[in-house]
Amino acid sequence: MKSYLITSPEYYTQDAEMFVQKLEASFLRYKPDRALYRDKQNAGYKELAALFISLCKKHKIEAFLHGDELLAAAFGAHGVHLTSQQYDQISKAKEQNLLVGISAHTKEEVLQAQKLGASYVTYSPIFASPDKGEPKGVEALKEVLAECSIDVFALGGIVDEAQIQEIAKTKAVGFASIRYFYNL
Repeated sequence: MKSYLITSPEYYTQDAEMFVQKLEASFLRYKPDRALYRDKQNAGYKELAALFISLCKKHKIEAFLHGDELLAAAFGAHGVHLTSQQYDQISKAKEQNLLVGISAHTKEEVLQAQKLGASYVTYSPIFASPDKGEPKGVEALKEVLAECSIDVFALGGIVDEAQIQEIAKTKAVGFASIRYFYNL
């Protein structure tokens, strides 16, 4: 099962030196397959995005940037992860020869992402997660997986091995998390 680290300024900071130190510590401890640089508020996003991609390459981790396919392509990222409001950008992102992921919160969104040619979706929230609404649960994840062929990463409230083992019993390609990868 693949693991997908998602950054958050709450844990990784916006200070370049601290960002690199904390991210490298997470990479060394957890060895994720993929990582997403996600920071919606940072005026210095481009600087940290470049550091992020460099660090991912050093550790042989697939690098994804959040919401901006042109920047992802320009910086040599493996892909871009779009928000649930960016379904109309899937085709533009694919034109950049990127892997294209998108956030999905309903079965209909998962099926739409599949129809539009996205490479994968994150489906969330599976477990209780701060400010993310009612958790869907593993059974709802299984129902979605039974109806789609797109790669699905379970997301939301995944903070320990027991939850990862629950996800591993499904057909999900993997799990994505912010907090699991920050338990240093």
